[in-house]
Amino acid sequence: MKVNIKLFTILGVFFIIIGTIYGFWVRWTEWAGIPALYAVGAMVLMIAFYLQLTDNKYGDGPSDQAEGEISEYAGEYGRFAPWSWWPLGLGTACAIVFAGLAIGWWVFYIGVGAALFFLVGWVFEYSKGDHAH
Repeated sequence: MKVNIKLFTILGVFFIIIGTIYGFWVRWTEWAGIPALYAVGAMVLMIAFYLQLTDNKYGDGPSDQAEGEISEYAGEYGRFAPWSWWPLGLGTACAIVFAGLAIGWWVFYIGVGAALFFLVGWVFEYSKGDHAH
């Protein structure tokens, strides 16, 4: 995992530097590519940050060892909600949000409301019911 952390950190810094160079090249007048490069850099750095937190929590994995085997990855990977319908609703609500950008603001607001409902439901899924902790 340490190789992945270094790779994503280098890529994130690279995209931010390239975004800055591109901004100077176009004299900060082009507002599609500059934010896109910065956004890609930020997203890649978020992945690196997540991998760093995971590495701190679980330690070295088989991929960090020279003699690591694939079979060492066997076991539990985390907690997943069985039979959860919240992600499907959230995905549908996000589709409505993006359709609302093309159709009209009233559709957009309906989608945002539905997305907030499904997001809160998914976050608090383990708080009550059969799978409460």
